[in-house]
Amino acid sequence: MNPPRDALQAHNKPETTPATHTLRLILGDQLNPQHSWFASVQPGVVYVLMEVRQETDYVLHHAQKIIAIFAAMRALARQLQAAGHRVHYLCIDHPANRQNLADNLQALMAYYQPQRLEYQEPDEYRVDLNLQTLLASSPYRSSVSSSRVDSEHFYTQRHEVAEFFAGRQQWLMERFYRHMRTRHRVLMDSHGAPAGGQWNFDQENRKPWKGAPPEPADMRPLHDHSALWAGIQAAGVRSMGEPCADRFRWPLHRQEALQQLDHFIAHALPHFGDYQDAMSRKAWRLFHSLLSFALNVKMLNPREVVERVEADWRCGRTPLAAAEGFIRQILGWREYVRGIYWAQMPGYDQHNYFGDTTPLPAWFWTGHTRMNCLAAAIGGSLHNAHAHHIQRLMVIGNFALLAGLDVQALHRWYLGVYIDAFEWVELPNTLGMSQFADGGLLATKPYVGSAAYIDRMSDYCKGCAYDRKQRLGDTACPFNALYWDFHQRNATLLQHNPRIGMAYRQLEKMPAAERTAITTQAQAVRARLNHL
Repeated sequence: MNPPRDALQAHNKPETTPATHTLRLILGDQLNPQHSWFASVQPGVVYVLMEVRQETDYVLHHAQKIIAIFAAMRALARQLQAAGHRVHYLCIDHPANRQNLADNLQALMAYYQPQRLEYQEPDEYRVDLNLQTLLASSPYRSSVSSSRVDSEHFYTQRHEVAEFFAGRQQWLMERFYRHMRTRHRVLMDSHGAPAGGQWNFDQENRKPWKGAPPEPADMRPLHDHSALWAGIQAAGVRSMGEPCADRFRWPLHRQEALQQLDHFIAHALPHFGDYQDAMSRKAWRLFHSLLSFALNVKMLNPREVVERVEADWRCGRTPLAAAEGFIRQILGWREYVRGIYWAQMPGYDQHNYFGDTTPLPAWFWTGHTRMNCLAAAIGGSLHNAHAHHIQRLMVIGNFALLAGLDVQALHRWYLGVYIDAFEWVELPNTLGMSQFADGGLLATKPYVGSAAYIDRMSDYCKGCAYDRKQRLGDTACPFNALYWDFHQRNATLLQHNPRIGMAYRQLEKMPAAERTAITTQAQAVRARLNHL
């Protein structure tokens, strides 16, 4: 598939081209063909999309993430051109590409001489600041006016969550979620009460998966992006993970994302609730939708996803617990963490409540560890550019928190490795939910667990080199000693948290010699992290 023709060639500008009065910038996570911008063709408007090293290099990204975003950008550009819109597309390996947003926009303004520059509101603070700085310092600021418009994607505006909690000492997602359900009339009965008589069915959605029902077939179409990958490599872009460029399965455009949504609702959604926390080496997708990439680059609108899921429940095809559990992730959690992000930036990424600075083990980039759970979760992440929320939270994140791994390094790894990771959603999930690095601003307790939790929710412990039942010794599961040591060494910060009082009561009952042995075991584990 050939990308749109690059237009940064001032000497070859056709004389018949209409004068350009407006440049409209489309970022790589703003790929919504239904945006009102595109409702009519305006000959004086040029849409600008660019692939730049500034975006590929600010953290080390998964190869599939880079390919997927660029392929989807090119697909949207072709769609716009086919509809009659003027498009200026700058490929990653084009010689005129200055490889950053600001310099490319300066060159484009010099070339087109527009009167206006318009852009959709960025979702990342870094990009938003970059654009504001450019527009404040540009030599064209006196002759080119600028304006920003809504991306027309989220249920809420940036600061709406902060306004909702204004004056309240504690922010709780559940309170916000109920507000959103009521406001948007989602899963509500005719009397304004929650469907089924309760707001949250999370307690019903924690079953391990024993192999039945079977994982639905992966019906996503295959693409060959070998030529695109070659161009990315030629531009010198570094990456991690497996590119799978010749057998690529992430959606290219909205139509494929809608087909993926259809397949999820028909074949996976009915079982999603029961097994949303389950993990298995036999099925990496289980009943998860894999729609987060399409949502986060805005191929899909969250409203249409929520409406489709609710409609399937009302038709009797999906249990209420499954529908509610899925909708809570989108209508509740997704909007909530975005609100946390914009309320706390800048500076949220610098939180480190426990002062953890231990470097990430080398197997974060290979998946080669004898711990089956981490080999599966990290290895799967590197192979698929995806892992579901329990693998991210209760395997990888759990281990990182227990072992005291560097919080900012972990944030950069999560941001790079996952195809759906953009900072507005990844940063609160990593620093707040997973690592408790904000001291409880997002989560009410650290989400940690020993081998018992992983064994209960997965088949990872079977055949592992480490014994899930042992705390001490060379073959003891590292999670066990690390779990108790985490509570011991952070007692000053955590022992008065009412949600984890049981752990401290159990510690108090342990003989002093056993507590000392746990500390010694945990120190030995942390000393050989690269060799676990």
